Amino acid sequence: MLGRVFKAYDIRGTYPDLLTDQMAWQIGCGTAKFLLEEAEQDGETTPMMKSVIVGRDMRVSSPKLRDELVRGLTCNHASVIDLGLVDTPMMYFAINYLDCAGGVVVTASHNPPQYNGFKISKRKAKPVGEQTGLGVVRKYAAMTDKNLTPQDGTSVELRDLWAAYAKHVRKFMDLGDRDASKPLKIVVDASNGMAGTMCPNVFGKKGEAVDGLEIIEMNFDNTKGEFAHEPNPLVAANLEQLQAEVIKQGADLGLCFDGDADRCVAVDEQGRIVPCDIMTALLVPHFLEQQPGSAIVYDLRSTKAVKEEIEKHGGKALRGRVGHVFMKQLLADNNAIFGGELSGHFYFRKNFNADSGAIAMATFLTVLAHAGEPMSKLVEPLMRYVQSGEVNFENEEQDEALDSVMETFGDRGDIDELDGVTVDCFDTEGWWMNIRKSNTEPLLRLNIEAKTQELLDEVYAEVTPLLGTKVDH
Repeated sequence: MLGRVFKAYDIRGTYPDLLTDQMAWQIGCGTAKFLLEEAEQDGETTPMMKSVIVGRDMRVSSPKLRDELVRGLTCNHASVIDLGLVDTPMMYFAINYLDCAGGVVVTASHNPPQYNGFKISKRKAKPVGEQTGLGVVRKYAAMTDKNLTPQDGTSVELRDLWAAYAKHVRKFMDLGDRDASKPLKIVVDASNGMAGTMCPNVFGKKGEAVDGLEIIEMNFDNTKGEFAHEPNPLVAANLEQLQAEVIKQGADLGLCFDGDADRCVAVDEQGRIVPCDIMTALLVPHFLEQQPGSAIVYDLRSTKAVKEEIEKHGGKALRGRVGHVFMKQLLADNNAIFGGELSGHFYFRKNFNADSGAIAMATFLTVLAHAGEPMSKLVEPLMRYVQSGEVNFENEEQDEALDSVMETFGDRGDIDELDGVTVDCFDTEGWWMNIRKSNTEPLLRLNIEAKTQELLDEVYAEVTPLLGTKVDH
């Protein structure tokens, strides 16, 4: 049964049918063994290397799962520092701030309320995915002695780190000469998730802790564990309420967070959604002014405009695989100052190479405050190509389909297999595409970008017969 809830990057399932309280205890036991072993093998012997940080989101099942997780951790010699309700990026901060063995957040991120799960990080907030330890945690959890009890010498301590976390996040924010007489007015949709806790603690209620900021709060109540809309800002329908409110309030910007507030998506002052790769391109000059010539990381589905902006401003463009495990590693390996992913994850070197929705918000507002132009004007020149968006195709024979794509398009442009198959004919024909396999379903995911809509339509018509049956999810 454990194998059904362990995914490529985290642990997740519906509660209590797939993910049970007993599993939470086993996962706690397995996580403690893995994290403490990792620290010991690396020669880390300070007392804090026997401690694991725990936090949770607002789902109805989270307190019980947290309790069982904590019991499991203490059964395998780990002491626990419990932060209570947190956004996931706060965990990354806390692991580094307290310099401990790692941490676990009880959350199912953007999934509906009946789901829950665990995101595990090791020392320095490095992600624990299938290839970086999650498989070991699963093995240890499955082998756990059912008679284990909390060990002598372990402890569970409640700790409030909001003040330290707020100070850290707000280092990334500078609103220039904005003040109460001419505030930056934004609408924040917390999706009834953890942004409803994070925003008031970091930026103050309605933004009152930051001079020149006014936050109009939407869907901030997270006490019921229910969502006004699905907490996934990548689905356009989930942004409709935010778009309408931005226009109604005459706001400068709208931001929508996912359930655990590690991702956010922007809406401009005209109520139009700004794709996350366009936001990555927008932030390029800001970071390259801080460190000229630095590397910037972007995921391979991003618009060509990202690479062009990085090179235009003298940076080193690094194209990476999809997924936070790969993005964080690429950032760290190259000392990159910033990274952006199409999924709404934004990564920052000065945030321990980790992603943060709160820091993304702070940086968006900094750029907007200093620009002297509305967001729509800032992003307009960056939206110079036409994109298909991600389109999914059901296919039980994915490898054969990818082989057919390479055979069909192989002599027309550059092909690479960094993540799925990318065919790049941009210089010769004015288009490129990427096709990737889903980690969890028999799906192929297609992204196409072209210089014109007509050209995109031609490529789409040519490639889709090779991919299977188009589906809406």
